[in-house]
Order: sequence, then structure tokens, then C-alpha cells
Amino acid sequence: MNLHHRVRRLNDFLTAEPVRVAAVLRPPMVALIVMIVDVGDVDHWLPGVYHTTIVIYLAASLIWLIRMMRDPIPRWAGWASTVADVTLVVLLCLSSGGATAWLLPVFFLLPISVAFQDRPWLTALLGFTTAFAYLGVWIVYSKRDDTVGLPNIVYMHFAFLAWFAAATTGLSLVISWRNRRVQTLLDVQRRLVSESLRADERHSRELAESLHDGPLQELLAARLALDELAERVPDPTISAVREALAGTATQLRSTLRTLHPAVLSELGLTPALAELLRSYRNRGPFAVEGELAEVGKPSAQDLLYRAARELLGNAAKHARASTVRVTLVRDGGSLTLTVTDDGVGFDPGILATRIAEGHIGLASLAARVEAMGGTMKVGRAGGHGTRIRVTVPIDAD
Repeated sequence: MNLHHRVRRLNDFLTAEPVRVAAVLRPPMVALIVMIVDVGDVDHWLPGVYHTTIVIYLAASLIWLIRMMRDPIPRWAGWASTVADVTLVVLLCLSSGGATAWLLPVFFLLPISVAFQDRPWLTALLGFTTAFAYLGVWIVYSKRDDTVGLPNIVYMHFAFLAWFAAATTGLSLVISWRNRRVQTLLDVQRRLVSESLRADERHSRELAESLHDGPLQELLAARLALDELAERVPDPTISAVREALAGTATQLRSTLRTLHPAVLSELGLTPALAELLRSYRNRGPFAVEGELAEVGKPSAQDLLYRAARELLGNAAKHARASTVRVTLVRDGGSLTLTVTDDGVGFDPGILATRIAEGHIGLASLAARVEAMGGTMKVGRAGGHGTRIRVTVPIDAD
């Protein structure tokens, strides 16, 4: 899992991931329940109910496991599966009669399933409900069989279960506090990166204005003076200097558009990307295809424009591609920029090596995207070439 997943999906890690872990551990737990009761050589009180419940429990746990391995996981999955666990375990205890004591370890395991889900209230509710459910099962069992009564050990077990509920609630409180602290730090990091991007943009704009008002104007003035001189004194040397000045002026204009494309701030991301693609069609070493949705002026437009510029530049330098395709789509609350080429391909595993060699452009882009709550995925395109997908939230700031 890359840095983005640790940033953008922090809350999901504390909710969805425990649900997945619990889903993996649930079928073995059901199998252990079967083994515990068999080892205890228990004479079931309601064998039909017990066996039906255990079959339903095992089948449901397998189906649930398959479902939880897919994305997205519903937010209600954690508490729903936990309620089902408590209900079915209590039903198994009631129907198995004397198996109640043998199933005691299961009661202790249930609160753990939610203790680290960043929900202290749910952990407390489940823990104390489990403790009273255990006591209730024993009360029902003692009423059914007058010779059993309520052994003192039951009260001791109930006290341990209540203490365990308090302990897991405390654990959940600590994790919740740490989660809030980490989230606060991540928010600060995101704001710092956003401010850094804005500062870079201001610097680029100021530099572009300075170059436009200074060196570019002087170049144009010098070319006009040479034009007038060439009309009076035809000379090949003057013509050559004029051409050199014209080429330099063109390159400088291109640099100014790269530093601060006016169309980006005036018209928005889609026209700016369209202009960038046109520039590569005119001078790039490959054919350029584009499919750009109109997205207006999202707060993340500077970041996505920089990403497109960086990725197209890398393709021109390293890909040896014949065609590069750029797409921009809006999907719900996020924007996705995809750059695909049919070149020699790129192994994401060598990214660290390239960073050590000083090639930090792609790594810097990935860090910026991830810090803004986005993702950058590098992969192969159709068995060859490279596909890089950058996704950022529309309201990234």
C-alpha cells in the first residue's frame, strides 16, 4: 500500500480493514465452536436448533468473507456482523445447553472484533451486552435443569467479561484519540502542500510576468530594429541574427506558457490541457490523442496541469512511444487524469532507484498528489507501454 492509501484511507483502515480481518477469522471460529462442543461431549438441549444454527452460521460466514473481499465495504458492515455474531453465539449456547461453559472463550473474543474500530461507544455496548448475554444464558440453563443452579464461577466469569468490556473500551478510546491526532497531522500536511503549490504558482506567475515584461520585450524590440535595418541594408548576417532572435522569442514564449499558462487561470483546466496537447502535437516525437471532459476550474487544477506536463515530458524523454493518449474524467467527487503510451514501458519497482540517481520528478509528483489526498498509480498498458493514472478530490485544497 502506497503513501496515498495511508493518507486518504486512514479512516477506512480503522473500519473496513478490521471488518475484513474479522471476516477471515470468523469461519475458523465457527469450526472451533463445533470442535469445542464435540470435545465437551455435550448432550444438546435442542439439537435440531443447534445444528441448523451452526450450519447457517458457517455458510453465512463464508458468504460474508467473499463479500468483504470486495470494495467498497458498507459502513454498517462492522456493527451488522458483530450483532450477528452475538446473536448466533447466544443462540448456540442456549440450544446446546451444557455447552455454555465450553463456549466461554467465544464470549471473550467477540468484543475484540470492534475494539479497534475507533468506536468506543460501540465497543462498550457490545462488551457489556456480551457479558449480560453470557449471564442470561446461564440463567436460562439453570432454570431448565434444577440440578445445575448457578455456580459461583459463573459470577466470576461475568465479572471478567465486564472487566474485559471496560478494557476493550479503553483500548478503543486510546486508538480513537491517536486516530484524531494522526488525522490532524495529515490535515496540516495537506494544507502545507496546498500552500506550497500556491506559492509555487505565484512564483511561476511572477517569473513569467518578469520575463514577459523584460527579456521578451527586449528581444522583440531588437528584432524590430533588425527588421528596419534589413530593409535598408540587405545582409545575410542580419537575416541570420533576425532568425535567431525569432527562434529565441518563440522558445521564450513557450517557456512562459509552461511557467504560467494564462488559459489555466482564465478559462480553466480543460482548455489549458487542450493547449498543452496541441503544443505536443506540433513539436512532440509522438502522436497525441486527447479525451478531456469539461471540468471548469477545480481547486486541484494546478496540480493536475503540473501532472499532465510532467507525464508528457517523461513520455517524450523516455518512452520512445508512437502514440500518447491523455484523458480527463470526472467521477463523483474526484477528477482522474490518465496518460497512456505505447512505448517501452516502465517498471514501478525501479522508481526508488531512479530517485537515488537524482530523477525525482515522478516521485515529487507522487508525493504532492498523495499529500493532497489523491492517488497516482503506475502500471503497464495492454502488456506494453505505460499507464499512469492520477486521481484527486475535486475539493482538494
